[in-house]
Amino acid sequence: MKMHPRLRYPAKDFGTLTRDNMETNTHSVSIFGLGYVGSVMAACLAHQGNRVVGVDVNPAKVAMLNSGRSPILENRMHELIAEGHQACRISATTDASAAVRDSDISFVCVGTPGLRNGKLDLTHIEHVCAEIGNGLARKDVRHLVVLRSTLLPGTTEGVAIPILEAASGKHAGVDFAICYNPEFMREGNAVADFFAPPYTVLGSRDPKDLAGLRELYSWVPGRTFETSLSVAEMVKYVSNAYHALKVSFANEIGTLSKQLGVDTESVMEVFTADTKLNISGAYLMPGFAFGGSCLPKDLRALGYRARELDLRLPVIEAILPSNQEHIERALGAVLQTGKRKVGLLGLSFKAGTDDLRESPQVQLIKRLLGEGFELCIWDRDVSLGRLMGSNRQFIEEVIPHIGSLLATELEHVVNAAEVIIIGTTSIDKETLAGVLHPEQFVIDLVNFKKPFRTGGLPLYQGICW
Repeated sequence: MKMHPRLRYPAKDFGTLTRDNMETNTHSVSIFGLGYVGSVMAACLAHQGNRVVGVDVNPAKVAMLNSGRSPILENRMHELIAEGHQACRISATTDASAAVRDSDISFVCVGTPGLRNGKLDLTHIEHVCAEIGNGLARKDVRHLVVLRSTLLPGTTEGVAIPILEAASGKHAGVDFAICYNPEFMREGNAVADFFAPPYTVLGSRDPKDLAGLRELYSWVPGRTFETSLSVAEMVKYVSNAYHALKVSFANEIGTLSKQLGVDTESVMEVFTADTKLNISGAYLMPGFAFGGSCLPKDLRALGYRARELDLRLPVIEAILPSNQEHIERALGAVLQTGKRKVGLLGLSFKAGTDDLRESPQVQLIKRLLGEGFELCIWDRDVSLGRLMGSNRQFIEEVIPHIGSLLATELEHVVNAAEVIIIGTTSIDKETLAGVLHPEQFVIDLVNFKKPFRTGGLPLYQGICW
């Protein structure tokens, strides 16, 4: 990944730019699909000084663009299209082969509508890739194809590339380059978002294939991530799913607050002011299930109060079952090894504490014992002799005989096990690496250390990585 310099002008002032005060490498660009994404991109790239030709099967859209009118209703679009038309930097056609011939970069911005069962309809993607491939067959110069349509991971590799290669008779990465570049534009604010995106994501098989996009986007502010095709595809879905989750979560909190007579707006104003934990990257790295004395209890209390008020809050109600499923995934990973002797490193719900209350590791132990596994447990910070109060009461109620499973030496636990479960980060990496054996299965629940993953452990697997 790399950082690009900030624009030398505020994003809101993009309309006052001229070719003289823009530092940009211009290209000839063809954009397939003149819907929302494609039309905005055509207008904005033309404004940046590029020569743009839009391609669409709808002659009405083509005619509108060729007459200097915007095919869509969006803030600033009429002005930008008119400007590009007057400067002879923007045009449109239904002739896909001609568009490929006369450009060096082709963007695919066609729709990927959902079928009734949720499956994506890739008809438009398949049709456009075949058209671009036919155009590539007649072209000797290396061309760059960039997909911007929202695609599930694996679609560029499994659908787009085979069609392009079959239609062109050429090879991706050799005769032409292909990349995936998701868009992050909001309707109503799309032009401003194009000029000031939250970040830019460029996915490819080979970083060398990104040279043309780096030049085209050399002016873009903010951070640029260069990654694989599948990661770039997945980021778009993660973003949309998280946005949907936030809307639903906020609505459910608002619904419950209203029924309780609480000022919803004041609650969310205070909540969103915390950018250290609440509105941040905190808790968003995949790992093991949550636990402890607060989160499970408080979710149950919210759910109980909602039921008393005859309210259904499906998002909040789904959190605890989702958490339990993650514990079941860990159990499934152990079962798949076919081994019976398990060593668990880490017992408390969080590294650096001895708090066992609703620890997901404790819940996993209970499930493993129920499946007949032989268990040995080590936790640097847990000693039954020091446990007091509700912490001790919890463990005695859940696993009363846990004392017989605890060992004080890490090496003893590792040597006695066929499967090692890493459930805490409170372990010295070098010490652990020194006692593990290559034939042992290692199941990592806490993303212990990235370099540790490939350190001579062929039977290593992460819980969700």
